[in-house]
Amino acid sequence: MTAAENVCYTLINVPIDSEPPSEISLKNDLKGDVKLKTEALKKVIIMILNGEKLPGLLMTIIRFVLPLQDHTIKKLLLVFWEIVPKTTPDGRLLQEMILVCDAYRKDLQHPNEFIRGSTLRFLCKLKEAELLEPLMPAIRACLEHRHSYVRRNAVLAIYTIYRNFEHLIPDAPELIHDFLVNEKDASCKRNAFMMLIHADQDRALDYLSTCIDQVQTFGDILQLVIVELIYKVCHANPSERARFIRCIYNLLQSSSPAVKYEAAGTLVTLSSAPTAIKAAAQCYIDLIIKESDNNVKLIVLDRLVELKEHPSHERVLQDLVMDILRVLSTPDLEVRKKTLQLALDLVSSRNVEELVIVLKKEVIKTNNVTEHEDTDKYRQLLVRTLHSCSVRFPDMAANVIPVLMEFLSDNNEAAAADVLEFVREAIQRFDNLRPLIVEKMLEVFHSIKSVKIYRGALWILGEYCSTKEDIQSVMTEVRRSLGEIPIVESEIKKEAGELKPEEEVSVGPAQKLVTEMGTYATQSALSSSRPAKKEEDRPPLRGFLLDGDFFVAASLATTLTKIALRYVSLVQEKKKQNSFNAEAMLLMATILHLGKSSLPKKPITDDDVDRISLCLKVLSECSPLMNDIFNKECRQSLSHMLSAKLEEEKLSQKKESEKRNVTVQPDDPISFMQLTAKNEMSSKEDQFQLSLLAAMGNTQRKEAADPLASKLNKVTQLTGFSDPVYAEAYVHVNQYDIVLDVLVVNQTSDTLQNCTLELATLGDLKLVEKPSPLTLAPHDFANIKANVKVASTENGIIFGNVVYDVSGAASDRNCVVLSDIHIDIMDYIQPASCTDAEFRQMWAEFEWENKVTVNTNIIDLNEYLQHILKSTNMKCLTPEKALSGYCGFMAANLYARSIFGEDALANVSIEKPIHLGSEAPVTGHIRIRAKSQGMALSLGDKINLSQKKTSL
Repeated sequence: MTAAENVCYTLINVPIDSEPPSEISLKNDLKGDVKLKTEALKKVIIMILNGEKLPGLLMTIIRFVLPLQDHTIKKLLLVFWEIVPKTTPDGRLLQEMILVCDAYRKDLQHPNEFIRGSTLRFLCKLKEAELLEPLMPAIRACLEHRHSYVRRNAVLAIYTIYRNFEHLIPDAPELIHDFLVNEKDASCKRNAFMMLIHADQDRALDYLSTCIDQVQTFGDILQLVIVELIYKVCHANPSERARFIRCIYNLLQSSSPAVKYEAAGTLVTLSSAPTAIKAAAQCYIDLIIKESDNNVKLIVLDRLVELKEHPSHERVLQDLVMDILRVLSTPDLEVRKKTLQLALDLVSSRNVEELVIVLKKEVIKTNNVTEHEDTDKYRQLLVRTLHSCSVRFPDMAANVIPVLMEFLSDNNEAAAADVLEFVREAIQRFDNLRPLIVEKMLEVFHSIKSVKIYRGALWILGEYCSTKEDIQSVMTEVRRSLGEIPIVESEIKKEAGELKPEEEVSVGPAQKLVTEMGTYATQSALSSSRPAKKEEDRPPLRGFLLDGDFFVAASLATTLTKIALRYVSLVQEKKKQNSFNAEAMLLMATILHLGKSSLPKKPITDDDVDRISLCLKVLSECSPLMNDIFNKECRQSLSHMLSAKLEEEKLSQKKESEKRNVTVQPDDPISFMQLTAKNEMSSKEDQFQLSLLAAMGNTQRKEAADPLASKLNKVTQLTGFSDPVYAEAYVHVNQYDIVLDVLVVNQTSDTLQNCTLELATLGDLKLVEKPSPLTLAPHDFANIKANVKVASTENGIIFGNVVYDVSGAASDRNCVVLSDIHIDIMDYIQPASCTDAEFRQMWAEFEWENKVTVNTNIIDLNEYLQHILKSTNMKCLTPEKALSGYCGFMAANLYARSIFGEDALANVSIEKPIHLGSEAPVTGHIRIRAKSQGMALSLGDKINLSQKKTSL
């Protein structure tokens, strides 16, 4: 074990600006009064921590400081004896330590329980058997002390001594077992029981067998240790399960949330019976509802999601969907999102009706809540969940649609857009619901506030109104929404007639105001109130047009053309046909007139003029071909799009289910639990061990079969082979921090003293601690570990040097400069998915864009896209169907998220220059957008580096 890896128990903050005192002044201070001694002792501790030896002070401290009874001094002495060198250079114990040992024997018999307890804690840290041997009788005696603080620390001291030097106390397990039987204090029992688990498991089981019925009455700290023991025993010996499973069931009712959580997790690993899974899941759900911390809720929800992944557990969880939905009472959006996703995965024909009722209630609730930032997003989530339920279970659509249609008039455009998308799919797929949807759409049509939703609603009405009455209703609604026509004349009249005397305008008394310059200004009530009234009275469609949004006019023209053509085919009377067509043409003409006038804020675009003119032409000619295009082809396009989307969903579900279904080959050996040898059982992973490793950042990732993906691939050479000090680093990335394991080799024949690794960082990286100096013998080597914290996703660089002194040389410190270590951004980026609308919204919002020109040797478009996806960890949002086929160019949207929650978007636009021959490489560019500059630049650098395919 190198000096850098020695376990450190005490961390002390040191002010750097102070000058280190001399040994003589410290000696004098240590002979002074208590206050001076305290300060001097602190300075001595700091100097020893900084590498000073100070051997001359040892006897001074033993003579003048050790006999004192002051509590602060006693505390400081415990730290001092922990860090002070206790052996001579040849490894023998210093003579002075015998005096120290005697002082601690007295402290172990001290009447004050705090001094006894803290001394026992200190003994846990001692690694010298010669010092501990004379203290053993006193430590044993502390087990019978009246105070629990002393007893529990005595147990810990015995445990560490037994673990390190078994010969000093060979009967420790027996001693602690007897102590445990008679002990009443929970913390002492917990420590004793934990020692037995690790030192003598059979005795721990014997004790548990005697009190297994009283486990519920124990304190939570002891219950947690019992759960751990049961898990370990059953993990090693499955035949013991029946003996302890009842105890685990009882612990699910514990008052402590931590015990319930651990017991539920253990129960799932011990038994896969439906009753056990149901009990564990119920316990998890109760925890989520009762715990106020959102992080706890998310962690426990993850456990439920893990349970669902198991095919045999899924059916049990389906019965608990209604309980899971109780979690929606949590205001946190992330928790709600996860809950809805889980409920949607578990929905079946048995519980879909109840699920829809709950979701409808939740949707209605969001309408009554005072507007909050997350309310809109939550409503959106609910709408999407109901949409998915209705698609999978068409019988539910009739119940859901009327409730959701109310939200078309919502102020939040995103939620209304989701409802509209749902309605569009429902009206196309469910013929029987068309009359109901059209009727509801006509009801809410006038109250729609967003122009985008208005356009969508117009399209749906134009496409699916099939009866004469519905068509007339649409025309009435459009006329009502446009207001008085012709629009230009009525608007000019309104402008001119605003100040006519017949319009009763109450003119308030003139108000005198003082301007910034100190002069008086008069304000008339008339001039300020009129425009507001004019805006108020305007019908919605007229308002959109006067604001200059003529795209909705083009959409209206198409809708009018569709319904007019359909009206002509439904009504036989020529007069009615002509009358309806003329009305539709009049509306289009008046909109064209308005667009060309100076009244709107923005003039009409040429595209919209062309579209409206085309619709006028179609209505004036009424050719059968145009009738087909307007009334059949549009619907077919939607049908194709929906069927492609459905196919893709089915494909992804199939892949998901294939992944979850465990396929067993016919010739696979059958494993019988009862016949499995104990050593074979250890191949199964120990959950406690795994969670401990994960917390320490030592998770063992399964290495890929490809040798390039192995650990050696992450080794970076830092110096040359001919340098006096050779160094190389293994970069281990563990979520939010990076561990650098640096191997330093002394290649000279000299001893290198104070060999220090000095590191600095560039980017959003922060060095946690400075590595401590080492002494390297000739041709010796050592490992130095350095921790670096990562704050965001951007390329970081770690650079530095190794400095050292050569023993006996008079020259200054020597220095070897290290190569830079580049931290790969890909360790923080994970593929993710989002909807097209969310992608567009983020694309518009994100301010940083990085345009990368394609420069590659790949000649196939699809191959290039796959190569980019692989090298950037991004996910392609463009469906497979849209990318299939060959046309010489390709456009695709990519999306990923970092573990810090940052989004990264990319748009790939590439083409194959056919005129340059079949072997010509792909050309084009990739645009990357992100919220932060670092993310956009780092992704661009990554693409630039990995564009070209390397031939292995």
